[in-house]
Formats: sequence, C-alpha cells, structure tokens
Amino acid sequence: MTPTASTGILSLLSGGDRRSIGRADEVAAAVSKNPRLFSELMEGLWSKDPLVRMRAADAAEKVARTNAALLQPYKKKLLALLAEAEEQELRWHLAAMVPRLALSAAERRVASATLQSYLEDRSSIVRTFALQGLADLAQDDLEMRAGVIELLREACRNGTPAMKARGRKLLGRFVRMRVRDS
Repeated sequence: MTPTASTGILSLLSGGDRRSIGRADEVAAAVSKNPRLFSELMEGLWSKDPLVRMRAADAAEKVARTNAALLQPYKKKLLALLAEAEEQELRWHLAAMVPRLALSAAERRVASATLQSYLEDRSSIVRTFALQGLADLAQDDLEMRAGVIELLREACRNGTPAMKARGRKLLGRFVRMRVRDS
C-alpha cells in the first residue's frame, strides 16, 4: 500500500522489530514524491512510540538528502531535539540532518557543541555520524575547521574502524578543499 495523506504515514512506521527499518524506505519514497506529507513525517520524531521515532528520523533524513529545504521550518525543534535525544537511532539521523539546515553562527556553535558531546556516545554509529556532522558544519566555517580537523585526526588514530574510515575520508575532503582554495 502506498502511503497517502489519508492513510497516515506514521502508522506505516510502527510495529515489528527494533532492528528493522520497517517501511521507512517506502515512506521516504512517498514523501519525496509528495512533500506535503513531510510535516506528518516530522511529527513522528516526537512520537511516543520509539519505533516510529527512529523510523521517522530515518525516512526524514533520506528525504532531506535531496530536499534539505523541507527541514528548514523545523530548525528550532531539530536543534532542541539534537540536544535532548537519547536514542542512538534518533541521534545518528539528527547528526546527519542538522548540518543541512541554514544555521546562524550561534546555532552552528550550539549544534557543534552537541555533536561533540555525541563523540562520547557508547554507539560507534552515533560517534561516526557526529564526526560527519561536525565536518559538514565546518565545511563553510573557517573558525570551526581547525578544531574539526584535529577531531578527525584523533578519530583516525584512536576511533573505531568506522570512525577511522570516515575520518580519513573527511580529512581527504578538507585537503582537497585547501588545494582548491589555494
């Protein structure tokens, strides 16, 4: 069944196993085709059902990869949720979404501080996505860049295998940027 405004897309995200994304890909595809459904999808990030929260975050992050502007009306709520989220699945998707927002310098500093706290998360996936988010924030912020490069170097030395691989990739991006800007 293809989700529509009348079927309630959040109902498609409930039930099943926590280790499964359920129908999140199907919901993401439907919302991408019909962006009017995005507001309902975003409501899922605050659902009382943890499965709906994590799958809504997954679907919203997938939609925002190609249409980041849909996130902008939720900027304040997303920044607050970034700071409050405790579930690892929610955290790693927020770490990917928040850097896609148009942020003021002050908002970027707040997001950066929160993502740096994610580097202490017990989940390697959260720590890896936090590195990616910090690098994305620092891409256009020279004041942040040196500190983020040092975090990436540290991750390459002492991180999990995923953090080391992501750190190397992101450091390469900054080296290419430096060469291009020279």
